[in-house]
Formats: sequence, structure tokens, C-alpha cells
Amino acid sequence: MVSVGCAVLQSRPTMSEPAWKPTSRDSRSAHLDRQHQRRRRQTQILRRRLVASSIVLALVAVGVWVVVGNGGPGQSTVARGGLPEAHPTSSAAPPTTTTTTAPPATTTTTSPGTLPQTGTFPTTASQLFTANMAALWNAIVTDSVQVAIPAFFPESAYVQLKAVPSARNDFTERLVADYGLDIGAAHALLGPDAASAQLVGVDVDSAYGHWINSGVCYNDVGYFEVPNSRVVYTVNGQTHSFGIASMISWRGEWYVVHLGAILRSGSGGEVDDPEAGPGNPTYSPTC
Repeated sequence: MVSVGCAVLQSRPTMSEPAWKPTSRDSRSAHLDRQHQRRRRQTQILRRRLVASSIVLALVAVGVWVVVGNGGPGQSTVARGGLPEAHPTSSAAPPTTTTTTAPPATTTTTSPGTLPQTGTFPTTASQLFTANMAALWNAIVTDSVQVAIPAFFPESAYVQLKAVPSARNDFTERLVADYGLDIGAAHALLGPDAASAQLVGVDVDSAYGHWINSGVCYNDVGYFEVPNSRVVYTVNGQTHSFGIASMISWRGEWYVVHLGAILRSGSGGEVDDPEAGPGNPTYSPTC
């Protein structure tokens, strides 16, 4: 008996199919992912470029600030310690304006009589004393009391000093009036050649200067007084002199208060002790 075997045909093994097959939806998602990754890379690149550009711009701005804003001429930077750092200045001199016209002289001055008294002993070496004695001499030569007013005791000081009713009227109606009369008498003493008379000097013996306390001689303020100084002059080549009866002080300067006499012998002008030659100052305990 012939048995016929059945041959089992085995087919060629085939590749197993994947368990997951992409669908159209899955393909679209993958595509979107790739686009998203590409955009993210582009964004990162763009950000890096922007950061780099910002750094470059910042460096440029700092450089401009250093060169122009802070380092240029006329600017000061802050050094360590917070102090301004020195910078050299331009060597070019600023333009100057020149003029040949002198500025106007100042004519307003404060009268010494409006200021309080001091206890300073007067000197005959001051410019003011020299100017005042020159004014007195010019007044005698020209017979003008107005010219001699600078040498006379200031009115405002007399009002402070004198404890009498109507001190201002006493000053003008008695003292200045007598002063003018005595200047006229001294002018007459010079004679017809008065215009050619020359002042040699005024001899003041400071040893005779003495302090008068307030309350003495009707005075509210103390002062120094010096009697019988000598005005020395020449006329026609001859030396002569006469006295200044009394000078008193105000703030360290001598001023005439009685020229011809303290106690007057009459209503006219007087000359104090006229002499040939320079004469000598004498002492008297006057006010």
C-alpha cells in the first residue's frame, strides 16, 4: 500500500508588519512638530543676534559718552573719592576789552561825624590832617571860609558831642561864624602879598594833647584837645607864624574848633599870637 505523504509546503517567511501604521493625522502632527522645532531654532538664533546687537550698541553708546559727553573739553568726571577730576583748560586767552576812559570818581563818602567817637590819639602824619591844613591855608590866602570847612570840626560830630540846646544852631551861628571872621583876620595879616605866601607847615606839640572827659565843658562825649599849635609860613622870603587857638579830636583826627581865640575879646576876627619866625606852641588847660 502505497501511502502518499502529504507534503507540507512552508511558505517563505515574510516580514512582520509593524503594529502601528501612521495615519494621515499622525503625519500632519509630525509635520507640525518639525515646523515648530524649526521656528524655535530660528527664534533662538534671532534672540542671539538681538542680544549681540544690543551688546554692540551698548558698547558704542558707552564709547560715545566717554569721548563726547564725559571726556570732552570743559567737562569734569568723578574720580575716586567723589571729587571732580581736573582737566587741562584751553591755553587760548579769553578776549579782553580795553578802554582809555577812566571810570568816574566816587563822590559819595561817609562823613566821619556820623560815626561814633573813638579814643584814638590823633596823629599829624595822616593824609587827612595834611589835606585839612592845606585847605585851611588856602582859605586864609583866598579869604574863604567855605574852602576851610574840611579842616573844621564836623557839624554832625558836634551835634553828638555838645550837650547844649540847639547844638546845630550853636555850630553854625557861633563857631563857624567866628571861624570865618578869624580867617578874614589871618588873611589881612598876610598883607598885600597874600597870594604869594607859602605854607611851611603846622607845628603841633602832641605832648600838650589831653583828654577831656564827658560831662566837662557841656560835653556828652569825650575827646582830645591840643592848644596853641603854630601855622608857619613865608611871605616875601620872610618866615612868620600865628596860632591855632584850639583843635579837638574826632576818631583819631585833629580838627580846628577855635582858630583866633577861645574866649573872644570882641565881635571881630582875631589872630592868635602872630609872630615873626616860627614861634613855639604853648600849653593851656582848655576844653
